[in-house]
Amino acid sequence: MNDIFKIKSVTEYNNLVGQETLHPLVSIIDFSKVEPFHFFKAQMNVYAIFLKDIKCGNITYGINNYDYEEGTLIFISPGQVYGVESTGEKQQPFGTALIFHPDLIHGTSLGKNINDYTFFSYEVNEALHLSARERTVVNDCLANIQYELEHAIDNHSKTLIVSYLELFLNYSKRFYERQFITRSHANKDILVRFEKVINDYFNSERPLESGLPSVRYCADKLFISPNYLGDLLKKETGKSAQEHIQLKMIDVAKEKIYDSQKSISEIAYELGFKHPQHFTRMFKKQVGISPNEYRNLN
Repeated sequence: MNDIFKIKSVTEYNNLVGQETLHPLVSIIDFSKVEPFHFFKAQMNVYAIFLKDIKCGNITYGINNYDYEEGTLIFISPGQVYGVESTGEKQQPFGTALIFHPDLIHGTSLGKNINDYTFFSYEVNEALHLSARERTVVNDCLANIQYELEHAIDNHSKTLIVSYLELFLNYSKRFYERQFITRSHANKDILVRFEKVINDYFNSERPLESGLPSVRYCADKLFISPNYLGDLLKKETGKSAQEHIQLKMIDVAKEKIYDSQKSISEIAYELGFKHPQHFTRMFKKQVGISPNEYRNLN
C-alpha cells in the first residue's frame, strides 16, 4: 500500500513533482515538462485542479478509482486524498495541474464565494468532460495565470491571478451545467433511483430508528456525492435534495394522518421526529395548515 503524504503547501507539491516554485501560493504544472517521478498519494491541504489531456491510467481519489479520458477536469478541495497508483518505478505523467493554497483567495470575493463551486466536493467519477472548444477556454485561462506567475510579483499580481482563477471556475460551472443537460438521460435514471431510495426509506423502520433521511444517506445509496446530487436535482427540478426529502415526508405524513387511530405525535415519531412540535411546524410550513387541521378537513 502506498504511503500517504501530507501536502501543506504549494511548494511541497512542487518539490514532489520536480516543479520550480514561481509563487508560494499558486502553481501550474505542465507534467510533460517535468522529469519522471514516483507517483504518490497525498492528503492535499491545497486546492488542486487536474486537466488530463490523454488517457493515462487509474487515478485514486478517496477509496475510488477512475480511468481518465481525454480532456477531463477534476477538482480537489483541501483535506481530500488524491493520488496516482505507483508501479514502484518512475513514470512520466501527462496533463496539467493548477494548485493553489487557500491563503491565495482569503480576503477576496472568490474566497467569500468558494463554497459556491460545489464541484470541488464531487466524487472523481463526476469529473467534468470538456469539449474541444471548452478545453481551449480552459487552456486560455491557465495561460493567463501562467503569464502572471512568470511576471515579477508586484502589487497587481494577486488581484490578476485571483481574477483569472475566478474566471476559470465560472467557466467550469457553466461547463458542468452543460454536462448536466447533455447527460439528461443518465440524470433521469438518477432521479428515478433517488425517488426509490426515499420511498424505501419511509416504507421501512429506518425513520423510527434513525430519523429523517439525510442528503448524504441518499447520495451514498446512489454512489454519488451529496453536492453532485443536490446540483443535479436543482438543475433538473428546481428543488434541492433536502426539499425533495421534505416533500416526500409530507406525502407520507398525509397518508398516515388519514388513519384516525394514530395520534399526530405517533405519526411524528414514525416519521423520525424526536419532537412532535417540529413535525407540526414543518407540516404547517409546507401545507399551510397544521396536521390536526388537515385531518379535520379530510
